[in-house]
Amino acid sequence: MEYRQLGTSNLNVSQICLGTMTFGEQNSADDAAEQLNYALEQGVNFIDCAEMYPVPPRPETQGRTEEFIGRWLSARGGRDKVIIATKVAGRGEANSGVGHLRSGPRLNRAQILEACDQSLKRLATDYIDLYQVHWPERLTNFFGRLGYQHGGDDGIAIAETLDALEELVKVGKVRHIGISNETPWGMHEYLRESVILGKPRIVSIQNPYNLLNRTFEIGCAEMSLRERCGLLAYSPLAFGVLSGKYLGGEKPVGARLTLYDRFQRYTGGRTGAATEAYVKLAHQFDLNPAQMALAFVNQQPFVTSNIIGATTMEQLRQNIASLDLKLDEEVLAAIEAIHSENPNPAP
Repeated sequence: MEYRQLGTSNLNVSQICLGTMTFGEQNSADDAAEQLNYALEQGVNFIDCAEMYPVPPRPETQGRTEEFIGRWLSARGGRDKVIIATKVAGRGEANSGVGHLRSGPRLNRAQILEACDQSLKRLATDYIDLYQVHWPERLTNFFGRLGYQHGGDDGIAIAETLDALEELVKVGKVRHIGISNETPWGMHEYLRESVILGKPRIVSIQNPYNLLNRTFEIGCAEMSLRERCGLLAYSPLAFGVLSGKYLGGEKPVGARLTLYDRFQRYTGGRTGAATEAYVKLAHQFDLNPAQMALAFVNQQPFVTSNIIGATTMEQLRQNIASLDLKLDEEVLAAIEAIHSENPNPAP
């Protein structure tokens, strides 16, 4: 396992991070413990979750993911050997799917402090290593939204959000802070205000990055490298699409896109043709398509950690084993050729 410095912090995180948003929905507490134990045995020291998990978000299951991790931590011990990241939900109205969180989550001081305390209780710990803003308060481009339209109510100012996060850092409940689903402007603003206001500096940005969506490269990659604010890449397999298991209209039993209609971000349009080309390329070089897709993410210089998720142990074993695959120049050139023909077919 390779370990990389988390931004400007003193933490070294594993190149592979275990994503947990299926814990409590597709995976039971026993499944979660099995995955967590195996991941640690393979050298993974970084676990990512969120207050709104599992996904799809529902009032009946909200918080279960953190609870499952907390049970595992309590039973296993060794809290200091594990780096826990979680997230506070951004702005969400009644019809947003997360309106049940605090009757509509906002990124103001009161809600952030409340959310952190609830996460700490569920995680059975007295500190969070990396506390992330799950998505922006303002209305902007994230979760596949294109065609930015300026104007409207920006809501809670980033300065107030930073004030609350600073308070959590000062009292020791949070060690470091990060952002997620942010734009280049948002990334810049958090960094700028931390200097101007003397607030804690963000150490990471968690955005989608995979062969079907490389938009992070356009505006955020340079910021990430120059400002030492590395990418925690989520959806590296595009909800499993890049494994090829959905090609030809297949709907594998128990698979995420089979179970839930909400996950349409990486289907439709040119995604099918692009996925077929990537899968064909993997087979041409006797590679596992999913491992090739993960290896591509692993090799990007702006990526600090690659957040994998799995519903089965076999998937988890294959995903972690992607670390052993180093794509050569011929494969990388072929990937770029496909990307040129099908650039970012999924936003």
